[in-house]
Amino acid sequence: MSNPPFSAPSDQQLCDLAKALAHPARLRILRLLLATPGCIGGDIVDAVGLAQSTVSEHLRILKAAGVITGEIAGPRVCYALNAAAFDPITEFMASLSSPAQGACCIPQPEVSK
Repeated sequence: MSNPPFSAPSDQQLCDLAKALAHPARLRILRLLLATPGCIGGDIVDAVGLAQSTVSEHLRILKAAGVITGEIAGPRVCYALNAAAFDPITEFMASLSSPAQGACCIPQPEVSK
């Protein structure tokens, strides 16, 4: 019996999501969108304090990962969190738990008496 492939589709989805979240500026953007739903792109640039082109790249990455949505409203884009996009990583994190006492697979050193 062989082990399942390391990069099952759900694993790849988790990796893509984790990669999209793995930057302080992107976390700042997500916190901003959480605090101010329907945030306008220009407001994000001012709040994050980075160049417009840099913020645009971070927004592109977050949007590609499905973490945020962007809706064109005239000459602006309104961004919002896509809460459902966090479900896979939330479920994965919830599935992690410490092994039961004494169930560790790492050999413990013997204690001399």
